Amino acid sequence: MSDASAPVIEVAGLWAGYDGEEVLRDVDLTLYPRDFLGLIGPNGGGKTTLLKVMLGLVQPSRGTVRVLGRPVRESRHRIGYVPQAIDFDKAFPIRACDVVRMGRLHRRGLLRGLKSEDARAVDEALAAVELSDVRAEPFGSLSGGQRQRVLVARALAVEPEILLLDEPTASVDTRVRTSIFELLHRLNERMTILMVTHDTAAVSTYVKTVGCLNRTLHYHGSHELTQAMMEETYQCPVELIAHGVPHRVLAGHEHGHSGEGE
Repeated sequence: MSDASAPVIEVAGLWAGYDGEEVLRDVDLTLYPRDFLGLIGPNGGGKTTLLKVMLGLVQPSRGTVRVLGRPVRESRHRIGYVPQAIDFDKAFPIRACDVVRMGRLHRRGLLRGLKSEDARAVDEALAAVELSDVRAEPFGSLSGGQRQRVLVARALAVEPEILLLDEPTASVDTRVRTSIFELLHRLNERMTILMVTHDTAAVSTYVKTVGCLNRTLHYHGSHELTQAMMEETYQCPVELIAHGVPHRVLAGHEHGHSGEGE
């Protein structure tokens, strides 16, 4: 386990992108044990790219990234990752527990059988997301919320110290979204979480700190989401309002459209 006072993620002067086009520009970010960062920003602003850099899937063109005090290639096995909603053939014959077992392949490889310790990790991951009773069900037969929880369980089967999530509630209803955020709140008691989201209500309610990313990162280690941060990130007028559970809504701009989490 990592030192409770040492950074778990250190990003310094990071530039990264694809085919010579820089998507991330001079990004600095430091996260500590049991931080819970909610990362918001417009589509195309580099949020997924930042996660991929932390996973070693995209190489920086400049700058450094260290995970648990080591280069990414040495520490990525200690990261659990939940990608954006995936398209798949619902008729494909794979059970929920088989999807979760995929989280153990980094330890065994594709051609080696899983051991008892792997079975324990899978059981514990399914129990953590409260899906032990559907472990033998076809993955394609599950509801959208259940499938998303299975993907969280797959990440937990890694037995991670860090959990990265990319829009984990984009395709689920309000009830399921709330249950997933409450699950993440519990998991945060024992791991660091970085979550990309457009759900500004969740940012207000569940996360500990907020960052705004649109190629460059605006992050001050605070839960406060200021009007200046939002306007600089989205490059348009922003109105901060609250009723009931505080949330943020973008004001209408050049196209006359207004909507939460735009």
